[in-house]
Amino acid sequence: MMRKQAAKKLPLAPDPRFNDKLVTRFVNNVMEQGKKSIAYKIFYDAVDKVSQMTGENGYEVWRKALNNVTPAVEVRSRRIGGATFQIPAEVRPDRKVSLSIKWLVRFAGERNGKSMADKLANEIVAASKGEGAAFKKKEDTHRMAEANKAFSHFRV
Repeated sequence: MMRKQAAKKLPLAPDPRFNDKLVTRFVNNVMEQGKKSIAYKIFYDAVDKVSQMTGENGYEVWRKALNNVTPAVEVRSRRIGGATFQIPAEVRPDRKVSLSIKWLVRFAGERNGKSMADKLANEIVAASKGEGAAFKKKEDTHRMAEANKAFSHFRV
């Protein structure tokens, strides 16, 4: 049976330190096994380390890093006449944020370092400078979309 309407999005509570819903969203992606307090500790430690490393406001550096890894276009697979094409498509605003958060957290986890807070801090600093694996992922996504521009007339 089909749904009559889309599922309602639950409202997020802003985080205690910065009073920002985006931080809560980020922490929800850092969180493993439902341990939110540990995820908050990791995030806040990372932000403090970022401010020590850069000498700037860690929260602002994190916002800049998030903006730097936010993609504008992505490729979507579409099957046409027996062949599968990678078709470039604009990214919805909500998905843009979601992708950038996921990439930052994922590539921070893949870095080598002692704690997740250290790894996350290093990835945030790298992303804010336009470096690092998360930023590279965005660049690759854009490059892929550019390379497949010829198929954009197949758009849904």
